[in-house]
Amino acid sequence: MARLHDRVAIITGAADGIGHGIARRFAAEGAKLLIADINAEAGVRVAKEIRGEFGSDVIDVPTDVSDKAQVLAMIESAHSHWGTIDVLVNNAWGGGSLSRVEFKNDSNFEHGFGVGFYGPWWAMQAAMPLMKAQGRGSIINLCSLNGVNAHIGTAEYNVAKEALRSLSRTAAREWAPYGIVVNVICPAAKSAAFRAVAARNPELVATADSANPMGYLGDPERDIAPVAVFLASDDAHYVTGNTVFVDGGSHINGAHWVPDLPNEPPSPRRAEEPT
Repeated sequence: MARLHDRVAIITGAADGIGHGIARRFAAEGAKLLIADINAEAGVRVAKEIRGEFGSDVIDVPTDVSDKAQVLAMIESAHSHWGTIDVLVNNAWGGGSLSRVEFKNDSNFEHGFGVGFYGPWWAMQAAMPLMKAQGRGSIINLCSLNGVNAHIGTAEYNVAKEALRSLSRTAAREWAPYGIVVNVICPAAKSAAFRAVAARNPELVATADSANPMGYLGDPERDIAPVAVFLASDDAHYVTGNTVFVDGGSHINGAHWVPDLPNEPPSPRRAEEPT
């Protein structure tokens, strides 16, 4: 039997990149899926793709995770459709600026925390009673080597992801008696965010690949998603509060890519997403 047979899973940011890769692997393992993405059109397309390729029970719910009402509606959609939630994957991220700390502003950090911390927190709080009632559940939060290694230029992303890591460990401790496990994946992959930066900085691709101990940045579906499957499965019922570096060893030596940031506030044309 498939490892996630009949498990109900919500994946945010599932229309592209790592979220898309996880959604496909979960579908291959028999999960019922709620595809949540701010891009409604892409969500419909991915749901159709997964339904057609895997025969999955899948719905798409357009969701801006920085909007609490939409996050709660996402949770309620899964609950009303299937009656429960077994797995929650908080993966969504969007946008950001590449600039020095002294040039960041309040809106940068409001965006970083809205998408990277508050959205996952709201989803965790709303899903927890359903998981508690059934005596099991798995929450997987996608964090980042940017925060662990303090990559320069992406302070709002770094601190939001590190706050989410801390929240994950605390929730893991508090919710363990209810059979709810909470873990973090820090990936190194050619995600949607990475592709956006690489499109403007083509030399980054070769630099990032060569800096990785295994010689390449991972593929979301082939390299990152199988670890998410493990953490969502019964095989990981005794694994909680952990940060799993699914990065080809990138965390061992820290950050090698150091962007040449200008010593002046960024213009709109230089705004870039974190990798």
